[in-house]
Order: sequence, then structure tokens, then C-alpha cells
Amino acid sequence: MDNGILSTLTGCCILMAVVSLIVSEVWMNSLKKHYPEGAKIKKPASVLIFQIAAAFFAIPLLIEIVIKLISLVTSDQEKFISTIKLLGQGFGFSFGIFFFTIIFSLPLGLIVAAGKMSKIKTISAFFTVYVSVLRGTPLMLQLLLVYFGPYYLFGVTTGNIEIGPFNYRFIASIIGFSLNYAAYFAEIFRGGIQSMSKGQYEAAQVLGFSKMQTYFKIILPQVVKRVLPSVGNEVITLVKDTSLAQVLAVTEMFTQASALASAQVSVMPFIVAGLFYYLMNVIIETLLGLLEKKMNYYS
Repeated sequence: MDNGILSTLTGCCILMAVVSLIVSEVWMNSLKKHYPEGAKIKKPASVLIFQIAAAFFAIPLLIEIVIKLISLVTSDQEKFISTIKLLGQGFGFSFGIFFFTIIFSLPLGLIVAAGKMSKIKTISAFFTVYVSVLRGTPLMLQLLLVYFGPYYLFGVTTGNIEIGPFNYRFIASIIGFSLNYAAYFAEIFRGGIQSMSKGQYEAAQVLGFSKMQTYFKIILPQVVKRVLPSVGNEVITLVKDTSLAQVLAVTEMFTQASALASAQVSVMPFIVAGLFYYLMNVIIETLLGLLEKKMNYYS
């Protein structure tokens, strides 16, 4: 079959799949309005038909991707292996940014949340402005400020700064991501802490718990359970946002994929990189699901 006709048919199938999904979602949302919040709604046959249609129309696209992947592997195995190796190296940097950001941003988010809830107005105002600025400006801009700020503001040359195997570009990425995500985590933690009833604090006081014991033994475990889904959403977003480190010329996975796609004149490096991101998110979702089940005893 002519490639132009095949491309047109594939495009039509993708369009039909998207339309079917949109119709099914709109239909379900309209049904939810007639039920109490949290009630289980059985999907009507009409919605299931549209969802099946979406899956059916998406099949040609999946088949085409699989065929191209197989042809890439079979036609030039060395090229495919080198692509995987280079993307694997980039994935190492992406995972490093993700890992260190989580390590630093979660505790920093707790500190910012505590500061914003402080009864001292100066401290509360400072952290309120911090959250507002970090959430209200683009992450890419913040990364550039962290990298170029020391030189333009204080005349400090950062090019020679290294911590172990990491240069300042990588370090600046971690600082920028950590500061940004701490602001989002802070709002999530603040909402969880303020959702706790005063009765729990009063009961802990009657039982002789100190304020520190009340917070760490009674309040915090329940807060973690309540905010876990929201934190999980931010963690999954972080996996994808690591690609923004390319603005500092960090050779993370998306940067490698872009270079390979240009060199090979092919979209396949992007597809393989997408699989890397997807598999990482599947693993994170699975771990978060297990953690949520483990914490059900707080219900």
C-alpha cells in the first residue's frame, strides 16, 4: 500500500481513537453529576462501546510502532544497541535528578509548610511569598536563575565547581528542581496537616503526649496517608519534568534522544525514550500503590 495512503489511514485512526475517548469521558462526567460524590457508577454499554472503539482505532498505530521498532532492531542491530546505551546513559542523569530532587524537596517541603503555618507573621509571610513565586514562575526560568545567578549577581564563576563526579550544571538542576517541588509539596503537606481535627491534638494532650510526640507519632503518619496520592502525582510529574534539565545542557535522556533523532533522521529514539519514561512511571505507580495499601491501617 502507498505510504501516503497508509499515513492518512493511520492519522484517521488516531483521530477516531481520540474522539472516542473524549466522548466516553464527557459521557461519564455527565453521569457523575447525577450521583452522590464518591458513589460507584457502573459504566453503561454506550460508554464501553466508545472505549472499545478507541482501543480498536488505536491498534493500527501500535502495530506501526511495533513494526518500525522490529525493523530498526533487525536492520541495524549495532545502531539499535548503541541507541539503547546512549539513552541508558541519559537515563542515569535523569534518574539522578529525580532521586536527589525527591531526597531534598520532601523534607524541605515540610519545613516550608511549617513556616507558612507559623504564628510569627514575618516567617509566615516569607514562606508564603516563597511558595507564591516558585509556583507562579516557570521551572525553566528558575533553573536558568540558579545556574547564571551566582555569576551575574555576585560575580562567582561556577564553571569549575564540582562535587564528586557532578559539575555545577547537574548541581544547579538539582537545586532548581528541589526548590520548585518543595513549594508544591509544601502546599500538599499544609493541606494535609490543616485537615486534621483539633480533637486529635486534644486527645494526645490528655494522654500526656508532648507536642513533638503528637506531631510525629499521631499527626504525621495520618497526614502522609492523606497526601500520598497528591504527592504521587507530583512525583510522576517530576519524572517527566527532568527533561527540562536540557536547558542547562545536562545530558539527560531527552537531550540524548534529541541528538540521536537528529543524527539518525528518525523518530525512534524519541519512542524508545518515551518507553524509558513510561516504565519508570509504571514502577513508581506500583510502589506508591503498595505503599497506599500498606498504610490502610490508618483508616
